[in-house]
Amino acid sequence: MSRPTVHDVARVANVSLSTVDRVLNGRTGVRAATEERVRTAMKQLGYERDIMAANLSRKRNYAIHFVIPDGPNSFMRNLAAELETHAQVALRDRTEISVSLVPPFDGRGLAAALRRAREAKVDGVVMVATESAEVRQAVLELRAAGIQVVTLVSDLSASARGHFVGIDNVAAGRTAAGLLGRFCQARPGRIAIVAGSMLVRDHVERRLGFEQVMHADFPTLEVLAPVEGGDEAARVDRLLTDVLQAYPDVVGVYSLGGGNRGLRKALDRIDAADRPRVVVHELTEQSRTALQDGVFDAVLQQDIHKEVTSALVIMRNLIEAVPTDPRTGLIHTEIFLRDNLP
Repeated sequence: MSRPTVHDVARVANVSLSTVDRVLNGRTGVRAATEERVRTAMKQLGYERDIMAANLSRKRNYAIHFVIPDGPNSFMRNLAAELETHAQVALRDRTEISVSLVPPFDGRGLAAALRRAREAKVDGVVMVATESAEVRQAVLELRAAGIQVVTLVSDLSASARGHFVGIDNVAAGRTAAGLLGRFCQARPGRIAIVAGSMLVRDHVERRLGFEQVMHADFPTLEVLAPVEGGDEAARVDRLLTDVLQAYPDVVGVYSLGGGNRGLRKALDRIDAADRPRVVVHELTEQSRTALQDGVFDAVLQQDIHKEVTSALVIMRNLIEAVPTDPRTGLIHTEIFLRDNLP
């Protein structure tokens, strides 16, 4: 049986092809009742739009701009490398990918990059968000210019973005607490938290989920206020060393973000028998080695390839006004111990 076409939709809805085209592309000039007839016909026929074919017929290219943090964070460097790989493949799908690097946790710098993307008149912007009123305003300006916005890895609260792609960070924090609580429950004491910055929503949500479970399920373990290392190894080393000296009864460490080279350095100064148990995020070269050496106990991982692929699919759907299942951007959190490393 052949797939239904726009001609079938027009026939069933009793409208012209141009009306169907306007509905599909979200253009004005169609009465609400007529648009409803078209959408009802699409549903009855099981019509699914072939975006690729439509773009090929119109010679349409997508211009999608990614804005991601610069700096020493290994995960973000891996993300940049993944985007470079995708950029070559995406050209075959008539998608042009460009990338801007901004200082990490810098709302003003991110907002400036978003405004430059607006001036460049791209079709869509995918960004790793930093919580900032200036960033929210820049997103509003993008949307007012008809440019779609997707957040990646870290979301932006109370914003006009169209979709989020990433893991459930509250659930990830709860998972970390379940692991670390079990690792440490035989040794009552304190738990240290190392964050990159509490200005990014992924770290805020991970902390929230972590503290929910620790307080409810492991009351003998006291969670300390997070230290913010900016994902910088030297700073994380210094801050964690200070915490461990101030609180000799720290039995566990949860790292919400990057800077794990510094985390490893601080822990290497402690005798193996006295080291706290450790849960971190992102399977990088450094965290893999620390896991193999028994310095880290567990790593929570998000699949960068799936995140970039999902972001591109969702962005194309937003540009073409194609409905997207809200679950499409949700990436599964993987748990790695030394014994199940890929």
